[in-house]
Amino acid sequence: MKAKEVKIINQDLEDEMEVWGYQPCLWKTILVGVGAVCSGGLLLLLLYWLPEWGVKSTCTPTSLRDAKTLLLRTTDEFKQWFRAKVHVMLAPGRKPFDDLDLLSKTQIPNGDGDHIPSHSNSERHGNFPHRQPAQIQYFVHHSTKYYWNDAMQKFEVYKGLEDVKVTCASIHSEHNSGLSKALQDYRRLFFGENEIAVIVPSLFKLLVKEVLNPFYVFQLFSVILWSTDSYYYYASAIVFMSIISIVTSLYTIKKQYVMLRDMVAAHSVVRVSVCRGNEDSEQAMSTELVPGDVIIIPANGMIMPCDAILFNGTCIVNESMLTGESVPVTKTSLPSSGKEAVRTYDIEEHKKHTLFCGTHVIQTRFYSGELVKALVVRTGFSTEKGQLVRSILYPKPTDFKLYRDAYLFLLCLVGVAGVGFLYTIVLSIINKVPANTIVIESLDIITITVPPALPAAMTAGIVFAQRRLKRIGIFCISPQRINMCGQLNVVCFDKTGTLTEDGLDLWGIQRVEDGSFHPPESEAAKEGLVKSMFVACMATCHSLTKIEGELSGDPLDLKMFSATGWVLEEPTEEETALHNPIMPTVVRPPKNFTHEANQNNPLTQNMHESSAPQSCEIGIVRQFPFSSELQRMSVVVRRLGEKHMEAFLKGAPEVVTSLCKQHTVPQNFTETLESYTRQGFRVIALAHRQLESKLSWHKVQNLSRDVLETNMEFLGLIIMQNKIKEETAGVLCELRHANIRTLMVTGDNMLTAISVARDCGMVLPHEKVIIADALPPKDFHPASITWHYTEAPTHSVKDNQTVEINLEDIMYDDQVSQPEQSYHFAVSGKAFAVITEHFPQLVQKLVLKATVFARMSPEQKTQLVEVLQGIDYIVGMCGDGANDCGALKRAHSGISLSELEASVASPFTSSTSNISCVPNLIREGRAALITSFCVFKFMALCSIIQYLSVTLLYSILSNLGDFQFLFIDIAIILITVFTMSLNPAWKELVLRRPPSSLISGPLLFSVLTQILTCLAFQVLAFLLVKEQSWYEIWTPQSDACNVSSPSPSVNETIPHDHKNIKNYENTTLFYVSCFQYLAVAIIFSKGKPFRQPSYKNWSFMLYCLVMYFFLFFIMLYPIPAIDSFLELVCVPHDWRVTVVVIVIVNALVSFLFETTIDRWGRPFLTWLFCRRNKPPRVRYRHLALELQEDTDWPPKPSTVTYTSTPTSLSLT
Repeated sequence: MKAKEVKIINQDLEDEMEVWGYQPCLWKTILVGVGAVCSGGLLLLLLYWLPEWGVKSTCTPTSLRDAKTLLLRTTDEFKQWFRAKVHVMLAPGRKPFDDLDLLSKTQIPNGDGDHIPSHSNSERHGNFPHRQPAQIQYFVHHSTKYYWNDAMQKFEVYKGLEDVKVTCASIHSEHNSGLSKALQDYRRLFFGENEIAVIVPSLFKLLVKEVLNPFYVFQLFSVILWSTDSYYYYASAIVFMSIISIVTSLYTIKKQYVMLRDMVAAHSVVRVSVCRGNEDSEQAMSTELVPGDVIIIPANGMIMPCDAILFNGTCIVNESMLTGESVPVTKTSLPSSGKEAVRTYDIEEHKKHTLFCGTHVIQTRFYSGELVKALVVRTGFSTEKGQLVRSILYPKPTDFKLYRDAYLFLLCLVGVAGVGFLYTIVLSIINKVPANTIVIESLDIITITVPPALPAAMTAGIVFAQRRLKRIGIFCISPQRINMCGQLNVVCFDKTGTLTEDGLDLWGIQRVEDGSFHPPESEAAKEGLVKSMFVACMATCHSLTKIEGELSGDPLDLKMFSATGWVLEEPTEEETALHNPIMPTVVRPPKNFTHEANQNNPLTQNMHESSAPQSCEIGIVRQFPFSSELQRMSVVVRRLGEKHMEAFLKGAPEVVTSLCKQHTVPQNFTETLESYTRQGFRVIALAHRQLESKLSWHKVQNLSRDVLETNMEFLGLIIMQNKIKEETAGVLCELRHANIRTLMVTGDNMLTAISVARDCGMVLPHEKVIIADALPPKDFHPASITWHYTEAPTHSVKDNQTVEINLEDIMYDDQVSQPEQSYHFAVSGKAFAVITEHFPQLVQKLVLKATVFARMSPEQKTQLVEVLQGIDYIVGMCGDGANDCGALKRAHSGISLSELEASVASPFTSSTSNISCVPNLIREGRAALITSFCVFKFMALCSIIQYLSVTLLYSILSNLGDFQFLFIDIAIILITVFTMSLNPAWKELVLRRPPSSLISGPLLFSVLTQILTCLAFQVLAFLLVKEQSWYEIWTPQSDACNVSSPSPSVNETIPHDHKNIKNYENTTLFYVSCFQYLAVAIIFSKGKPFRQPSYKNWSFMLYCLVMYFFLFFIMLYPIPAIDSFLELVCVPHDWRVTVVVIVIVNALVSFLFETTIDRWGRPFLTWLFCRRNKPPRVRYRHLALELQEDTDWPPKPSTVTYTSTPTSLSLT
């Protein structure tokens, strides 16, 4: 094996890392120790900041198997380095799921002893005298343990029961009885205690970590330097401010840790009933659970302490903690037979049967002699909740160009400081300055150039933006993403509940009988329909439940059930015990309604046999909940008095008809469906099947969904009206005018989605929509894409707010030039999957102009966001937080519309249930981004202004005074920075976006011109003061203000100013530079088009006016006490007036330059550097230019693109 090998852990996962092995090296360690002593500990600091250097400087490379220390590096764009120590654990087996016969006969001592290896085997394994313990290497990183796999020669994570690839059938047959105590103890060695332990660091640890931040280390260096140069007051002020900053930071961090710990620990430790064998059960603490344990879910519910598979019974669960969706969901038992049973259990695929850690089981459906049981699959940090907590504890750094450029800009300032450093040394040597003074003053120039308050200043805009967002009901758990919102150029919207109303109104029903449609009917709760199969399906095929006497569940199910007028009754515990074998949930029509229907409607007696059962009271025996992947749900029911059971199915019309007998589906089904979906209606199809009489309740519980949902009889359509929210069209119009793309990503029908897209203005009336209908390869035919063109007609029914879409009714106009054609692609989830797999070269072309994505699964929504990010879009996602969790987290800015104050599903949560929050968030993001730019430019320029002043004063062996530094940094710069960050966002979104980079031509040009302007006026004042008739080398006896005043007595003791602070040059430069700070603050504090004008920021304007008044007053009417405090000398009044003229002209020139650059800077630089025809940097613009020149794009109507051919072939 190679000595320096690299392996990949967590391959293809979000936290994928490279890992190298190292062993400690004695001579390297000694060398580093000597270096640390010689450098006064600075070398240790450097190795602390750079873990890869720390490992490489003290260790030698070795194989992973022999390593004692590991070096880890993430494979993402951040390339973060970590170091980890390898530990050794003794255990009777090498893997948690090893089949150890000994474990059934012996006991393992409780506790893992912190997994510290013991030299005495009897100490750890005294109960295993016949088994030689195995030594297992492991390391811990971000609360996850990685164990060495000798066979694979790499470290791996044991997540849980999924690691052994169990099938659904084997869970029922092999894992349904639980674990013995010995086997549980053995597995706990690997999986540890079942707890999500949020360890709150001690204040001392937090303090050390905070103080070792490079920012504070630099401040400490600066304070020591200033103290040695007798700048005690300024140093004390900086220390005081740093202490306040550190204390505030420690308080905030500690509070966040405590809040997270309390949130996690609230219900994490509970008592549970654990099965030990088929019949036995015992009470145990939830911390003792391991994957493979079987727990009993109590009837009154519980907070789940782990991720578990429900394999017996049904549960009603509130998953709002994970999804932000407060609607309870029904969890059913894992299938034990049929096609589903042979499939390998997957936590994502089978989440309808999985109870997640931290979710609240509200109630269970239990039957006589049957217990509701669940099999533990994951524990601790491996659970969904655990991974969520890990993501909060160890967040990824925010990748935003602004912050990367800020570090580059700081390096530039360090370069400028280096020039000043050398200048100071050379000048001091020429003037024969003492060596200690040279060292202090040359280092002092570095502390002046690099502003120590920059990090705090740049976060001010974000903090204020976060407060403003909270006031309008938008809550943020990731403040750094606020700046990214200012750069959004595409926003994806979910449809139902986001663009359209949450609730659906029943527009009507259209029943089918004998393979033909009846005319549409507006009501389902009619007397003549009480005993029809159609109404029975509406009344039973749902996942509604009663919680505290109120019906609760999916809004669509609620609306559909209420339209029938039926009543739902759930059994009590006493009723369940009286019935054998079953007391199911029962639905029935009101008693008087049933009686009237039987007496007054003889037509029901003549209906088809299957449509006229004798009883209207129906019991729901089993539910198969709605699956967004399958796009359907079904139930098994039994009518009162009937021996046979029946199945009802509802779902997407295309899916339901594919499961029905073809002779029961009307021939005009497609035309009828399109007539509704074109008008924007949401259509749900119903189907029915009578089951064999031999099927018992127990057999039904084990019946596969695939077996049940076939050979159905088509019952008809439910037509639901999904109204667009009032705010939707206006918001989308505002985004379009701001040149922000909007996409619809929905699970609904394609034509319904296109209709809604037209109605809300996402697709304009004159624009074409091209449906990309892709088919996978089949029977030696390659995968293909058929391109269907749709177009809105000239007439639309405005009264009903619907738009007709004529499919394939238009003629393609070859005479229209390609760039002038306005078109949108529409893609279904099925087509998206085919195109992604078989046409990868078309994916980016398609998403560049695709606007409607229909029938998309949650995973596909996430995949779409990644594709958009892959072509350099800054992507926003707005959804309801339920099926959109993955996409909300993956997007640069995810906005969840949730009633919860802070949903963990996304960085942003809006308490308002419409998309008006999106432009608000983008406006605040733009304002925060511009504020960050303004503050950075201001802080950088302040440093340069001060650097220029000090450099000029060094030429006469002078400097600024202690209180002068204090006044400039605290009274002017610091307070100005925080007040200039208070500008609110501009009231509307404009077409252009703020720049994303500090290293851009116009910005650098702006800073450079201001630097040159300030330099010119400082040099002018510095030279001009020396030309005055009253000028002389200042001495304590000098008095330029009053030459006739008596000279001080020779016996009077005048303190000697060894630092030469008091002189005419110092006083002049102090006044000029103070006005320069204020001038650039006002000039850089930009208003429109991203922020409100500065004059509306009262605190900033008031403070600037106060400072201007104060400075003008003390300059024109000097006050001896203030002059003495600031170490200023008296100068003639004429010179003071001259300085006033200089600062006014300086301000005007600075303002003129900035205004000119704002208006003409970019065009001028483009012309100057011949960049007009340079290709765009971002991929989506580059791709758009390519497609403009492609005469075969978009594909023509009625053409098919095959994988085997590069061009499209016309259909015959």
